[in-house]
This record gives sequence, structure tokens and C-alpha cells, in this order.
Amino acid sequence: MSTGDAVRRLIAAAVGQDEAVVAALPEDTRLFGPEIALSSLAGARLLDAVHERFGVDVAAEDLNLDALESIASLSGFVERHQR
Repeated sequence: MSTGDAVRRLIAAAVGQDEAVVAALPEDTRLFGPEIALSSLAGARLLDAVHERFGVDVAAEDLNLDALESIASLSGFVERHQR
């Protein structure tokens, strides 16, 4: 499984959406946009899941949290920073 696919699964779990729905979204889909509607609580769950799965602490390494802009930005960030 690619990093992007794994990140999409984590996003789906964090927001309680079907994995197939998130898998079908374009890469530039905004995490806080209407399709995913990431809330602050779901965002915290997502950051925890990313840290657990990939060993990447997004909040510690991306102080502006730009990595949470879209599916592509989060996937790219994780790929660049995973152990």
C-alpha cells in the first residue's frame, strides 16, 4: 500500500467516512472543505494516527499545519518526513 493510500485510510477513519469515498476524491481535495469536513477533533485524531502509523509528528514539524491543506499536501509531508 502506498503512503497516499494509507493516508487516505487514516483520513477516512478520522472523519468517519467510508474509505472508498475518500479514495475516490481528487488529490487536491481540501481536508477542511465540504467533501471531508475535517473538524478540530477529527484533525487531532488524524495527527495522532499519522504519528502512530508513520512516526511523523506533523504538529511538531509543521508549525503552520500547512500539511493539512489537502490530501496531497498531507501525503507529501508524510512521505518526506517518515522514518
